[in-house]
Amino acid sequence: MPATNQNVINLNLDERSETLLRLLIARFIEQGQPIGSRTLSHEPGLALSAATIRNVMADLEELGLIQSPHTSAGRVPTALGYRLFIDTLLTVRPLRAAKELEIQYRLNEQTDAKELMMAASTLLSEVTQFAGIVFLPDASSSKFRQIEFVRLTSNRTLVILVTEDGTVQNRVISNHRKYSAAELTEAANYFNETYRGKSLGAVKEILVKEMKRDREQIDKLMRTAITIANRVFDRDDRFEDDVVLSGEANLLNVPDFAAIEKIKKIFETFKKRHSLLSLLDQSVRARGVSIFIGSESGYDGLDDCSVITAPYEMEGQSLGAIGVIGPTRMPYDRVIPIVDVTAKMLSNALTHLNQN
Repeated sequence: MPATNQNVINLNLDERSETLLRLLIARFIEQGQPIGSRTLSHEPGLALSAATIRNVMADLEELGLIQSPHTSAGRVPTALGYRLFIDTLLTVRPLRAAKELEIQYRLNEQTDAKELMMAASTLLSEVTQFAGIVFLPDASSSKFRQIEFVRLTSNRTLVILVTEDGTVQNRVISNHRKYSAAELTEAANYFNETYRGKSLGAVKEILVKEMKRDREQIDKLMRTAITIANRVFDRDDRFEDDVVLSGEANLLNVPDFAAIEKIKKIFETFKKRHSLLSLLDQSVRARGVSIFIGSESGYDGLDDCSVITAPYEMEGQSLGAIGVIGPTRMPYDRVIPIVDVTAKMLSNALTHLNQN
């Protein structure tokens, strides 16, 4: 599976440098402590002296791939070092069949799209022990399937809106005049026959135009349907946020975020969930997995984080993206296949919901 990002680099390191960089990053991810030449010299099968290793590490540092924190004799990877490691040196481990089946089962047991998105975000956070994130589909691109108008009182109506991805939205609206149950049923039937299969964005545009038409040119049934539906489509608020975030508290247990200022910055970014949507366009357009390291995400609050995302789709159309937010020192070989497989399973589950 490809781990893609627009910032792919290649410094044409020699084999010895690549080997030492790969080992240093692997050990740092495992231990969380700066790695010195003495530690690397004990690696099985590495026939290099500590002096040679120090010289190579000095070259890697000069290239900006590793750095020495404070006065430590050891080195840690930089964001550039992680980027090179992920793009050219990382070997991703396939997800175990049992884990794939678990993900598939957890998602397939959901009965509507909203529950499915919540389950995907929760699943990612539980399996990785980081924060799981799901970018929801743009509501305006969802296709309209059915609407129902249910009379509650003489001037209050329950509107049930169903889209082709299985999402069900309910709203109670107040009417300017009284409608009988028969009028509401006829109006809903007309609306369904006229607009079924169109995107919600297109339906909204049509309603705006129809509301401006000369009322004498609109028959009573059409006017009733358009008037009631417009009360729903004209609202700007969403039934859910654009972003579903789960497991933020997991990051409190990450040693890399022990400094209170670091975790505070991360949580401040999480509070502004809608601002994370700029990652959506990049993630949805990408093929396979995208990885954003530190400042590549575009958010100061995530400078010490990596974001791994993958797009999900339904019937070949990209709808959104899912991902994991964790420290830059995360086990990429384990997290990448989890995100990739979950995105594929989510796509399958959405298609199954749409067909039922």
